[in-house]
Amino acid sequence: MSAKAIMFLGTGSDVGKSLIVAGLARAFANRGFRVAPFKPQNMSNNAAVTSDGGEIGRAQALQARAARIPATVHMNPVLLKPESETGAQVIVQGKRKATLKASDFFRDRAQFMPAILESFHSLAENHDLILVEGAGSPAEVNLRNGDLANLGFAKAAQIPALLIGDIHRGGVIASIIGTFAVLSEDDRNHIKGFLINKFHGDVELFSEGKLYLENHTKTPCLGVVPHFAHAARLPAEDAVTLEHMGATDSKGLNICVLRLPRIANFDDLDPLRLEPDVTVQFLNAGEPIPADAKLVIIPGSKSTIADLKALRAAGWHIDLKAHVRRGGRVLGLCGGYQMLGRMIHDPQGLEGPATSVEGLGLLDVETTLLPNKTTTETQAIHALSGQLINAYEIHLGETAGPDCQRLFAQTANGPEGATSPDLLVTGTYLHGCFAADGFRHSFLKALGANASSFAFDQTIEQTLDGLATHLETHLDLDQILALAGDVT
Repeated sequence: MSAKAIMFLGTGSDVGKSLIVAGLARAFANRGFRVAPFKPQNMSNNAAVTSDGGEIGRAQALQARAARIPATVHMNPVLLKPESETGAQVIVQGKRKATLKASDFFRDRAQFMPAILESFHSLAENHDLILVEGAGSPAEVNLRNGDLANLGFAKAAQIPALLIGDIHRGGVIASIIGTFAVLSEDDRNHIKGFLINKFHGDVELFSEGKLYLENHTKTPCLGVVPHFAHAARLPAEDAVTLEHMGATDSKGLNICVLRLPRIANFDDLDPLRLEPDVTVQFLNAGEPIPADAKLVIIPGSKSTIADLKALRAAGWHIDLKAHVRRGGRVLGLCGGYQMLGRMIHDPQGLEGPATSVEGLGLLDVETTLLPNKTTTETQAIHALSGQLINAYEIHLGETAGPDCQRLFAQTANGPEGATSPDLLVTGTYLHGCFAADGFRHSFLKALGANASSFAFDQTIEQTLDGLATHLETHLDLDQILALAGDVT
């Protein structure tokens, strides 16, 4: 039996493509299919380390988990990680290939299609069904020539597509018909149906709209999916979700996160955010660090030196020192760890012109950025609690200094991280450490949080199961499967 594949496009960004693919991956896996997710080109600073030692978009890692298979680099063969307003690091099949300006990437991007198709066919060799996720919208016809992410890939791979519209944002009828209207006839022919996502209220009220869309697009509606409230429990890929994570009603221990312009891997904070006795507040530039914050987290960054400058411009360097003087705790994750030190050296100009910049000076360490990128899954024992941590590392550079003698954790490769003599400031390269329930509960208890029995991984699994059931109820999975095309 040859593999089948179908692509899920969106009328725009954040319409729920990633969530729909994750839910369908679990639903079809429950039916006994060997399912694999695939996104030809992704743009995200929320990355995950794969079992084969590369990096892919966080959404594809979640989708692989939904399909109950290990994530591999072939699930997202081209990953763009923005480093500035006009340039991005280009990851090809899990490895850093170059840093390109947007204009250079778009001019030469056709060179990446062979690697994309190679990865796609590699997955097809070992799976029954490939669920392909597009990026943004295929209606951006100004980007169609050389497209890798949407109908350019669908045409190259000769697979059908479905279009997802988000009714919650309004104008879903216009957005779906408008997408069909601007596409060429050849591209339109790849779209075999549509579905409506994030519906609130009585679905029957949309029956007329559904019929109108079917008549005008000459394609079937595969279902109207009501809003899935528990989606907020799952890791988010796009930083746009942070717009909704500002100040909230306090529910116990207050943890503040500095929202850096190039924030990366912010899903590190999801397990803390879901804790019943913890409030996680993302601070925007210009917002002071509250006096009642027990912990301030400097998260990962795709451009450490630029984000350090932005941190200073926001005045947070002053707030951080005042916070520590009050006895508050500070934790730096990856790029945030590098910022906490005395100096950051970039002798090869990996983040811009070769330079050395002064860090925040809250840890007695220095970092040197190096071209060889560390991408690895890591198991560690937390130094203070003795709790097991299953984490991953994605970073350029090495950090060393006297404060590394007070390690954060012990790994198979030796000591990891650093802590200040007063134990108030800590840095670590271990992304995902808070997903470990024992470590997280011990860490929060030391900060004064009430005891919790919240189990993060169990919650993710239950949410994926619930999402699969939700989609089984509201989408025609048999028709989706019938529309999928053979991979040739």
